[in-house]
Amino acid sequence: MIKGFRQIVVLTVVSRVLGMIRDMVFAFFLGASGVMDGWVIAFMIPNLSRRLFGEGAASSSLIPVYSRELARDRRAADRLAMTAATVVFVLLAVIVIAGEALVWILYALSDHEATRLKLVLTGAMLPYMILVCTVAILGGILNTHRHFAAPAAAPVVLNVLLIVALCFGGWALKVPARTQVFLAAGAVLLTGFVQLVMHIPPLHSCGVHLRPAWDIRSDAFRRVLLLMGPMILGLAATQINTLADSFIALWLSGSPEKGHFFMLLGWRIDYPLWEGAVSQLFYAQRLYQFPLGVFGISLATAIFPVLSADAARNDLVSLRNTVSRGLRCSLFISIPATVGLVLISEPTVSLLFERGEFSSADSVGTTFALAFYVLGLSGYFAQQVLTRVFYALQESGVPARSAAVAVLVNVCLNLTLVWFLGCGGLAASTAICSYIQVGILMTVLRHRLGSGFLHGMGRAILQTIGATICMEVVLLTVMYALRYHGIALQLSLAIPAAAVAYLLASWLLHIEMLGLLLGGRRTKGVVARP
Repeated sequence: MIKGFRQIVVLTVVSRVLGMIRDMVFAFFLGASGVMDGWVIAFMIPNLSRRLFGEGAASSSLIPVYSRELARDRRAADRLAMTAATVVFVLLAVIVIAGEALVWILYALSDHEATRLKLVLTGAMLPYMILVCTVAILGGILNTHRHFAAPAAAPVVLNVLLIVALCFGGWALKVPARTQVFLAAGAVLLTGFVQLVMHIPPLHSCGVHLRPAWDIRSDAFRRVLLLMGPMILGLAATQINTLADSFIALWLSGSPEKGHFFMLLGWRIDYPLWEGAVSQLFYAQRLYQFPLGVFGISLATAIFPVLSADAARNDLVSLRNTVSRGLRCSLFISIPATVGLVLISEPTVSLLFERGEFSSADSVGTTFALAFYVLGLSGYFAQQVLTRVFYALQESGVPARSAAVAVLVNVCLNLTLVWFLGCGGLAASTAICSYIQVGILMTVLRHRLGSGFLHGMGRAILQTIGATICMEVVLLTVMYALRYHGIALQLSLAIPAAAVAYLLASWLLHIEMLGLLLGGRRTKGVVARP
């Protein structure tokens, strides 16, 4: 588990750093403008499918069933894998064709230029769904064979091609922003083909050969389908909540085209947000999702095959121990990440984005939203681990029901808090709902496995908080000492110093997760009791 986690983290760090550079390029050329709002909304559907399938439902439903088939019959396992890939490809092709028709019908009915831009961009990028979801199935197969490199490296391609497209359009061709976003859409489509080709060599090395299959009547494939439906909602709760944040921000944002207010039942109501709010939420989401993507999803991806193997053997002792280590690892990373991001949110946003078309006012709005989003980091991390425990047990209904509750509460909170906190209210709703979902999952899991997986959790939390306090002191001290120097120098020295302080404090406090994550050794730690 730990070796795979470290491998995924290295590649994911590269991808996320490139992703941050990509977002800086977007901010430079498009800022937090109406055009950027259009790109964010249009990219949400294919990007949500990437996150759903690339980081969730398709591979998560396939891995436990595929693992069992591998243990019993390799040929049957290969048929299952290829059937899953073929069905996903065909199903998504049908959905995309229907989606394209709907997009162009809506385009013909719309007379707003901003809406038409969103629709054209959406139609241009919809075919990416077919490719990225097929790639996700292939990535799940590779993960089952403990090959994590190609799936983890796939997002690097998307970031590189988007950076090249934007810079080429802005600096070489000098085209306007409305044209640049279409170059970016073309880069997204090209990404899908490149990612698909990337997975073929490692699949061959694992003995898996790509060929169409349609064994949809097999019990194994039916089991995958039964698991996948609830998994889509269970794993996507955070993504659906951020999607709801963005759409509510779009609907409740005034603009030169829409005006400053709207009429409801004869009442004049001022918009709580203004054009660019969707973009500000997007940039804030990108920053809080950086540690979540690098560590949280990487940890969940690495731990899932181990959980599936434990569950397949019906080894509840090992399963409880794996869950315990996964949760303690998530807290070991998420607690200091939360504190650190809250403390340096303002200078970080300013350093990364405040140039070109991105103004100081945009920085203020993005920082405000980020401060609320990061408060939910521990919930986001724990949610990734806990949902996969249920999927390993092939009980996907529980995460789906908890996610449905979280999404419903999030929408209600969004429509309430946005009037008081603006973008911050939308972000706060998502953070609150992450803990609601974790609370539900923990309660049900205690009934399934007993409370043994929570044994030692209180001690681990206290140790982590102690190390985080040491990190916070060092971070604030360095930032204060360099207050008369540039933000770049402050952060480049303060962040490494704080990280070293945290690791040193963790070593002095004998935090078990430090040894596991850095050395892959099982130090003397807690054994989960039934």
